[in-house]
Amino acid sequence: MYDGAVQSLIDELGRLPGIGPKSAQRIAFHILEASEEDMVALATAITDVKSKIRLCEICFNVSEHDRCAICRDDNRDTGLLCVVEESQDVLAIERTRTFNGRYHVLGGAINPIGGIGPEQLRVRELLTRLQDDTVKEVIIATNPNLEGEATATYLTRMLAPVGMTLSRLASGLPVGGDLEYADEVTLGRAFEGRRKLGETP
Repeated sequence: MYDGAVQSLIDELGRLPGIGPKSAQRIAFHILEASEEDMVALATAITDVKSKIRLCEICFNVSEHDRCAICRDDNRDTGLLCVVEESQDVLAIERTRTFNGRYHVLGGAINPIGGIGPEQLRVRELLTRLQDDTVKEVIIATNPNLEGEATATYLTRMLAPVGMTLSRLASGLPVGGDLEYADEVTLGRAFEGRRKLGETP
């Protein structure tokens, strides 16, 4: 235990996701040893992100404007809509440079144990977006875990009557992975998603 301000900082840092007690202590002492200018810049960045960032009024991605850069981009394919759980997923997909459509951020995944049902997600807003017949294909890109699968199954049931193309991101073995270390679900998905040799990836 340290004196008040230091221990308070360690406690607050320890509440961040992925930061354990030892990491919180290391970060706290780094902050103590860093220059005042650097730490003022850090504090300003934290304050700014809380005061300036909002959710895009169309897709619910994080943005400094009413509409995010992707929704403002007229060069994006409005016929393709990729549904993701969180804003971080948008960034991950954008880094691949393989998708030129638009997004819809649900704000989480169905998790009954955590008290999150479909009504806590932005499913109603998704259905509203699909009413104008602009979107031709919905790509469900939820995480390949229990919550993501439950969400994908629910969305498939909800969207099937709409009559548009529904697809799900393929999942399977990672590049560079070994079969012996793959879990049963991942390996099973790899078999289900196999394609004939000579097909274009």
